[in-house]
Amino acid sequence: MTWLLPQEIDSLRCTTRTNVPPRRGEVWLFDCGMVEKVRPVLIFSVPFADTDRSVVTVVFHSTALRGSQFEIKVQVPFLKDGAFVTQSIATYPTVRAIRKLGTLSAAQLADIETGVFKWLGKTA
Repeated sequence: MTWLLPQEIDSLRCTTRTNVPPRRGEVWLFDCGMVEKVRPVLIFSVPFADTDRSVVTVVFHSTALRGSQFEIKVQVPFLKDGAFVTQSIATYPTVRAIRKLGTLSAAQLADIETGVFKWLGKTA
């Protein structure tokens, strides 16, 4: 039997991160930093070019709801009961993307888009 050193084991571990950048309408598990922790987010930004920064704008999903007009509930099998909070948008580097959870329908994305625009004082 051959024994491996700890640093050799780390190199053999399976990772879920791929080189495929997150796309608009997809829901990803994201490392949002120490305060926000790892959580599901909706990718809200459009695709970027090679000359652009490798960042995406996201809308946070939360299970701690307050009944706000800016909480958009979406029923999908890959998320716990909760809502996307259109007041909680942020931009992160794509390296913080951990794994894709699923994709929202065009109608679901449109509902969240309307909520974000409402929060920003704009119309869709």
